[in-house]
Amino acid sequence: MSASLTVSAAPLPDAKAVELQRAFDLFNQVSAELTQAYAALQQKVASLTEELALANGELRRQYEEKQALSERLGLLLDALPAGVVVLDGSGRITDVNPAARQMLGEALVGMHWGDVARARLEPTLTLGEWQLGSRRLSLAESPLDSAGGKLLLLHDISQAHEMKTELERNQRLAAMGEMAASLAHQLRTPLATALLYAGNLAQPELSEAARQRFADKAVRQLRRLERLIQDVLLFAKGERIGRDVMSVAELLAEAAQTLEPLLKEHGVRLELDDRCPEARIVGGRKPLFGALVALLENALQVSEPGGRIRLSAWAGDGEIRVAVADEGPGIPEEMQSRIFEPFFTTRSQGTGLGLPIALGVARAHGGGLTVRSAPGQGAEFVLTLPVQSHSEEENPA
Repeated sequence: MSASLTVSAAPLPDAKAVELQRAFDLFNQVSAELTQAYAALQQKVASLTEELALANGELRRQYEEKQALSERLGLLLDALPAGVVVLDGSGRITDVNPAARQMLGEALVGMHWGDVARARLEPTLTLGEWQLGSRRLSLAESPLDSAGGKLLLLHDISQAHEMKTELERNQRLAAMGEMAASLAHQLRTPLATALLYAGNLAQPELSEAARQRFADKAVRQLRRLERLIQDVLLFAKGERIGRDVMSVAELLAEAAQTLEPLLKEHGVRLELDDRCPEARIVGGRKPLFGALVALLENALQVSEPGGRIRLSAWAGDGEIRVAVADEGPGIPEEMQSRIFEPFFTTRSQGTGLGLPIALGVARAHGGGLTVRSAPGQGAEFVLTLPVQSHSEEENPA
């Protein structure tokens, strides 16, 4: 666009000359405005070009930084000893690091994580922990994007698990060492009593009825001695738990049926309140059954004829709670901190190992055992066990 153009003409007569002059003046004005607009447009284009260059430079810098960060993250993931698995919204594997490939195999990308987990991972009794051959793995997940993608982190905790097992064993052995004197006392009493009764059997003047009575008493003391030794061995080695899938309702019913003859003999009634009849747990049936029976026997021993024992179970927060409550004299507060100590007992015929063994069984299953009591108001022992759903067993994360 050139500078404004001024056009002049020779004078014309009358109104036509005036009208033409006005047209020329308007043309000159519009031409000047267009020239100014063009100059402003050129200035704006130059400014936008400069801003675009700056923006391109910033974008290039950010891209280079992201590329460098991505390379650093890639190197970090490759060097990370933990396995990293990236899942899309449908649960299919989109990326893995070398540690994950070493754990789970090479051909992982494109496979569904559920298929990989079912084929290679075996659930354990501890939530979030899985068995991979001889390895013990912990599995954690975090959301990756709004489309439902996930990031899975697999960490080998085999050594830590072995150290924990060894520590528990050493703690049991240390407790056994500290209780050696108490154990000797516990063994001496029934042994001396059995020897006394057995010695009386040698008297020739004894009647047959008396001889039978002494023999029965000697046998009872020897059985008590045998039970004590069995409890000591069980406490020392710890209970090996299995992978039995069992119904809580069946476990409660079996324990109640086992105690039924003793309950009738003592005139004590058992009330069963199962509020989770469909619940199932995974673990060792034999040790769990033994722990539950031990709690019921303890409740029976403090119950008076006509009394009541309440056996209840309920679920909540991923746990099953089984409670045994009695109407006995209760446990003084100063004793509640000691009742789970091995060989601590307030009964002359007790071994003091029932509650420690039950606590050990609960802990071996990832749970616990607590007591609530007040003098004169009975006691309630609550066995807590984690619940692992069927879907979690088959498809972790």
